[in-house]
Amino acid sequence: MQRRNAIKLGAGLTAAGTVLGTAGTAHAETSATDAQGAATAIKRIWDRETAKAGGTWQGTVTLLNGDTPVTAVDQASTSVQTAASMNKLGIALAVLDKIDRGELALDDRITLTADIILTGSGFYFHQTAYGDEITVANVLVAMLLVSDNTSVRLCGLVCPPAEINETLAAKGFTDTRVIPNPANPNRMWLGDTTTAESADLLHRLALGELLSESSTRFFLGVLSGLSGYHDGFRREMSSAERSRIAMKYGADDANRNESGVVFGTDGAPVLVYSFMAQFEDHWDNYGATHPAVQAHAKMGRKFFDIANSAGLGAESAFTTLNAQESEGATGGL
Repeated sequence: MQRRNAIKLGAGLTAAGTVLGTAGTAHAETSATDAQGAATAIKRIWDRETAKAGGTWQGTVTLLNGDTPVTAVDQASTSVQTAASMNKLGIALAVLDKIDRGELALDDRITLTADIILTGSGFYFHQTAYGDEITVANVLVAMLLVSDNTSVRLCGLVCPPAEINETLAAKGFTDTRVIPNPANPNRMWLGDTTTAESADLLHRLALGELLSESSTRFFLGVLSGLSGYHDGFRREMSSAERSRIAMKYGADDANRNESGVVFGTDGAPVLVYSFMAQFEDHWDNYGATHPAVQAHAKMGRKFFDIANSAGLGAESAFTTLNAQESEGATGGL
């Protein structure tokens, strides 16, 4: 595959455009002067926090040291597990790839009908009245930012599950698949993935290898949105810090998953992570107190600081993608 230049995210800017400052001197545990030292520190923290949380874990953490990635965590990374909503990354990838091929457009319209509504995660089901003509862009934002379940069915109307799996295979993913519903060719279950492939998807996305520049900007921009999920990796961070992480969370019954890519203050990708865990208990706890999610938060804060202190970055990044979202209203409501 032809490599494109990386898309820079944030480039040291907050939503208002001010320069990010440092959070202060890092604790000794989160200080590292090079990629190998950072990898050693991350692995030590991973071992401690996952053991404390319990459950069965799979993990991939890679430091992006210019053009030489350094593995920090590789634990059962090729073990195929229930993806839950983390496979919405693969669905979005296929839809945006179809847009890049000129067979679909972000402003194409889909009708939101009552019979397509799914409850659970998201917001479309809260409407109770339907008939909206919504754009493909709207559907993708709903699916990636707030993990709306109905949006998966809406995506299936414009990019059926068989086509999604064909796109994933064509891009080199062998284990990441949705499961087609034999009763309806436009519907699917979210299927399976591995931490290795989830991390690889985000890594290659950040390097501009999977999609056009415009689709890459759109994808990363939504994943880093400040209105998205913050219970896990991004919990103990400022808004400016959160805007430097493009991520997707997935949870279903025993499974608690999260994958993301961290960008440096210069906007270049510095770290990619993917966590998956299965638990015999806590199934009904989808909140911030779940032990896996608590571990995500502790590791997120520390991994973020370690990557910052190691001064990592990809040399080939070229384009700035500034955060455009603010948690406060600047023009009145």
